[in-house]
Amino acid sequence: MSHQVRAVVALGKGAPVSLETIVVPDPGPGEALVKVEACGVCHTDLHYREGGIGDDFPFLLGHEAAGVVESVGEGVTEVVPGDFVILNWRAVCGQCRACLRGRPWYCFATHNATQKMTLTDGTELSPALGIGAFAEKTLVAAGQCTKVDPTVAPQVAGLLGCGVMAGIGAAINTGNVGRGDTVAVIGCGGVGAAAIAGSHLAGAAKVIAVDIDPRKLDTAEKLGATHTVNSRQTDPVEAIRELTGGFGADVVIEAVGRPETYKQAFYARDLAGTVVLVGVPTPEMKLELPLLDVFGRGGSLKSSWYGDCLPSRDFPMLIDLYLQGRLNLDAFVTETIALDEVEKAFERMHHGDVLRSVVVL
Repeated sequence: MSHQVRAVVALGKGAPVSLETIVVPDPGPGEALVKVEACGVCHTDLHYREGGIGDDFPFLLGHEAAGVVESVGEGVTEVVPGDFVILNWRAVCGQCRACLRGRPWYCFATHNATQKMTLTDGTELSPALGIGAFAEKTLVAAGQCTKVDPTVAPQVAGLLGCGVMAGIGAAINTGNVGRGDTVAVIGCGGVGAAAIAGSHLAGAAKVIAVDIDPRKLDTAEKLGATHTVNSRQTDPVEAIRELTGGFGADVVIEAVGRPETYKQAFYARDLAGTVVLVGVPTPEMKLELPLLDVFGRGGSLKSSWYGDCLPSRDFPMLIDLYLQGRLNLDAFVTETIALDEVEKAFERMHHGDVLRSVVVL
């Protein structure tokens, strides 16, 4: 049996997305069919549409999602029909060298559904990040479903599926931000704003938000930034040093993904401090730093994959903190939109008008 549903598809490089009817098969062994209730519009989806991630068109876009499990395939024990879940794009295997060392957040063999979703003419779709959730229903590996408290609104829960988890995890998991630390976050879009929220949650004494857009700096303050720096007007390295007694921040999180801002992060940290790269660079970008500075400043230079999260551990914990009023996830939802408004959301993203547009089905 299969299901015909509406979905947002990128048919060709750079072309506007279109609303198509797609065919979703019933789940096979190890798979789950999920009725999608909400899905955030992430910059990664725009990268897919523009051909920046690959050329396996047509792409079924959407990956930052929450919904209800409709049915499961043979051998599935993680979830049952009726479970409210957040979808994740790194379903750990449990068998690779990272998993066997007790570091499943680094899993090197994450997996997706085996069966393919298709257009009605049989053309196979490439689901964004192995999910494809700008759709009324999607097929995923059961390990991509993380059960959470069903009382949370789906448009809030789905945020943890990508951007918010990436930012919070960059602070808490990768950067190991702790009580009394000083933190600077360069780039205050969705991921950077989440890194600010994560730093605040971890008990940082100072959280310095850096961006060129005053609107994003205002949002950063609402999420826990103690200081803001408009880097269009002020040198951010000098400003961060001035705000930290001349030393630099203990942890600097780079959420832009450009060589220029990475250098700022590198020189804005204290001796033996930590730089976390969570912004995603493009393939042609190069970084040049004096090797003596890398040696002489000590500390750690890290990159953060998906906030080094373990969905089974982190998603329920963060949802609980939200329901307790300790994590303001509502602040990330700028607007809710319909499935046929994704292209307009991409345009608003270009202009910096939104933190997150969320499709609600």
